[in-house]
Amino acid sequence: MITLIDGLSLGSIYALIALGYTMVYGIAKMLNFAHGDIIMVGAYAIMVTLSQEVTKAIASINPGLVVYSPLLAIVLSVVICTILGILVEKLAYKPLRGASPLAVLITAIGVSYFLQGLAQLVFGSQPKPVGSAWKLPAIEAINKLGITTAAAVTLVCGIIIMIALTLFINCTRTGSAMLAVSEDRGAAILMGVNVNKIISITFAIGSALAAFAGMFYLFQIPNTEPTLGAMPGITAFTAAVIGGIGSIPGAMIGGVLLGVIEKFCLASPLAPYTVAIKFSLLILILLVKPTGLLGKVVREKV
Repeated sequence: MITLIDGLSLGSIYALIALGYTMVYGIAKMLNFAHGDIIMVGAYAIMVTLSQEVTKAIASINPGLVVYSPLLAIVLSVVICTILGILVEKLAYKPLRGASPLAVLITAIGVSYFLQGLAQLVFGSQPKPVGSAWKLPAIEAINKLGITTAAAVTLVCGIIIMIALTLFINCTRTGSAMLAVSEDRGAAILMGVNVNKIISITFAIGSALAAFAGMFYLFQIPNTEPTLGAMPGITAFTAAVIGGIGSIPGAMIGGVLLGVIEKFCLASPLAPYTVAIKFSLLILILLVKPTGLLGKVVREKV
């Protein structure tokens, strides 16, 4: 039971990251391999906000505000990641609208390495602790069950965020426009949908989700480094492909599935082969169902 809860909490992190991949692909028809590094930027934003220098500056203004430093760190992380996502789309991807998929893919990899290199120049290459202010207080009722507070908070908040995203997509005009662009961009343009605006909104939402994922990730591993988002990003992309790239429910299912598998493997003698098992699952599913679990077969007219 404890391993299952831990797996579901980790899976919710992967699902939040995978949602960013699948939304961008579904609407912009591109793979944003720099998405994982948005997590790293959000983690550094939290670390800087909770640093001793910033905490002292806040205390000099009003000592009572120090209590709210973690909340301020979360807000700044989401805002910075959202703005960064929009800037990356405007500066790196928008000029390549209509270019070959290979050119966009190479650009995405370049943006990823640029963000990692910039983080190394600013913060160094060594892992840095986030600080004791980021530690969640123990909740006795939860801890008695053998479940950590971090796992419980991650799971509950992850579910709430994914439900909110689903309602936004299905119950708002912007969400309907995003579905229209995903289904048929040409028809959406004829209906008056501003495709460029919708793509920017998609990058903003995906980057905000990455910020939340980075926040939850720091609850489990309270250290940040320039390559923090590399492995979670690759795993989340795998989850998106397993669920069906472009499918929002598929990304959720794929992320949760990989999180549960990873935790059960780590709790068994199969621990050394955890990564191999996760990617073997990807190969197996693609052999059986190339479009992923919930992916759709797209027929192209010639």
